[in-house]
Amino acid sequence: MNFIGNIIWVLFGGFFLSLGYLLGGLILCLTIVGIPFGLKVMRLGLFAMWPFGGEVVQGNKPMGCLSLLLNVLWIIFGGIEVALGHLLMGVVFCITIIGIPFGLQHFKLMTLALMPFGHEVVRK
Repeated sequence: MNFIGNIIWVLFGGFFLSLGYLLGGLILCLTIVGIPFGLKVMRLGLFAMWPFGGEVVQGNKPMGCLSLLLNVLWIIFGGIEVALGHLLMGVVFCITIIGIPFGLQHFKLMTLALMPFGHEVVRK
């Protein structure tokens, strides 16, 4: 069932969503300061390509205050807008019964888009 959901996701916009994240990650990696953010955006893009069958969990590696600092910077400089976009899309998809699985995927992406540092994607 995850495979079919992922195929439908890719055909109806998941590819372009993922491509946007990957391009944004490459642009962020052009500066030394932006490399950690760019790598997280690219991971988000890979997860956005194939979200069914993946879960966002707390990472096993404790990063401490560095993770908190990077998440705060992320939220200030654009993370909140990305997360709100996924929240809006999730609500729009959940209006119809057929769109509920896709809305739930946007909610998973919202979690990762809001605070990417300290979270990982685990495949089932």
